[in-house]
Amino acid sequence: MTEDVFTALADPTRRRVLDLLAEHGHGTATTLAAELPVSRPAVIKHLAVLDRAGLVASQRHGREVRYVVRPEPLLQTAAWMARLAEQWDARLDAIRALEVLRHAGLGGIDVAGLEHREHLVVLVADLRR
Repeated sequence: MTEDVFTALADPTRRRVLDLLAEHGHGTATTLAAELPVSRPAVIKHLAVLDRAGLVASQRHGREVRYVVRPEPLLQTAAWMARLAEQWDARLDAIRALEVLRHAGLGGIDVAGLEHREHLVVLVADLRR
């Protein structure tokens, strides 16, 4: 599902559609097209992509179809990105710690036993005392 969200958000017009829906609470293809530099049929196609990604929900009101933003997929994607950022932060912390060890003259230290970055950070902290 995250891949669908990224695909949907890759297009600036679709991002603007989401912004407009969030601002107004809901919208139709006609009302959205009035605020965008694209035709109503193009807006309908963009809404279909957003719908497939789960980013909008539609409900028929007479002859109109109203769309609203569904924030859940965005929240799930944001949570996934936060977890990914934490993993990269841990990797970068380990690289920084290894660099400190190298500058402390311990570049040849065997880091195979340091299974977790916490071990490396504690080791660097001990060296700085």
